[in-house]
Amino acid sequence: MACKKKCSTGALSDRQREVLEAFSKCDVVCGGKDIVGVTSLEAKQVSCQITALKKKGYVVSPVRCKYQITDEGKNALA
Repeated sequence: MACKKKCSTGALSDRQREVLEAFSKCDVVCGGKDIVGVTSLEAKQVSCQITALKKKGYVVSPVRCKYQITDEGKNALA
């Protein structure tokens, strides 16, 4: 599912930060549904933000439909 708006490669938006913070609290890989459960965003919004964060290199998908934060993502939150 693609973002309807172009996702910038600059600073994190509020939604991206919320999703990235949720990933930073996961000890293991987690799915989009897990992130929906701990954020104020809907499933489509989370999906769009995950896509944008993957393009920025802040999350990776080591297992199909599961994601985890990268070191770059941790640094972006700092």
